[in-house]
Amino acid sequence: MDIKLQQLKHFSLVAEQRGFRAAASKANRSQAALSTSVKELERILGQSLFDSGHKAKLTPFGEFCLPKINQFLKLYDELNSDLCAAAAGQLGQVRIASVPSVAAKLIPTILASYTENHPNVDVALVDDNAAGVEARLLAGEVDLALGNCLHIQDERIEFTPLLADPLGVVCLKDHPLTQQARNIEWQDLVALPFVKNGTCTLLEPTHANVLAANARYSVENITSLFSVLKLGIGITTLPKLAFPDDEKDLCWLPLTTPYVERQIGILRLKDRYFSPQACEFYELCKTRLADDRKNQS
Repeated sequence: MDIKLQQLKHFSLVAEQRGFRAAASKANRSQAALSTSVKELERILGQSLFDSGHKAKLTPFGEFCLPKINQFLKLYDELNSDLCAAAAGQLGQVRIASVPSVAAKLIPTILASYTENHPNVDVALVDDNAAGVEARLLAGEVDLALGNCLHIQDERIEFTPLLADPLGVVCLKDHPLTQQARNIEWQDLVALPFVKNGTCTLLEPTHANVLAANARYSVENITSLFSVLKLGIGITTLPKLAFPDDEKDLCWLPLTTPYVERQIGILRLKDRYFSPQACEFYELCKTRLADDRKNQS
């Protein structure tokens, strides 16, 4: 078969516009030219795409073909966009997903540096929880993601760890725990009311898992979690990056025993085409987050 790209585009446009006249107007072509193009596609395929009695209605074969052709056209447009961007130097788009703590604390400085050197590249950033970040990457909604490896189970995802994010205790600033400051052990927390949150999965491999297992409360949303903690209802554990620097009522204290940390890094699909723009953002993230790791040590 010798199917032409234009024929596929004309078929998709007629289906989208629900008629040849509207499609011809949008394509700036004559209705006869569009009709001939679609008829030639039907001849090549050996099947009718539109009902002969209602030219805007797809046949069952047309219904089968439409999503596949639209998927191909989408891939073609993405490839064309990436190739043109590469040929032009610094044009195109980078789509990034990130867990909120990284999006708030680490991405802004990386983004500032990237946009300074790539002023014509559009950057789309969306924040989500760890599972949501992974799902967006697998669905092809983003080019790369920043987060942790806690929920990664799909072998198609490549995770590059770059930064250690230690777990600590969050409580009111006037809580008795603040007197211990730098020497808090999990046994010190057993008798205290504990508020479980999504990051408490970090405690599971340790003896401190009893804290989450016996928790009186469970709050997933970080904003709601802070509101509960400010009422003095209990304490919780959070990675340091998840704790806001400008918090006035609460404080973050390092948990020394057990010492627990999550690895922050970059996620990408192993076998997916990586645009030059996304590749440069990926390399910049590696450099900047690696520098942050050195500064920690």
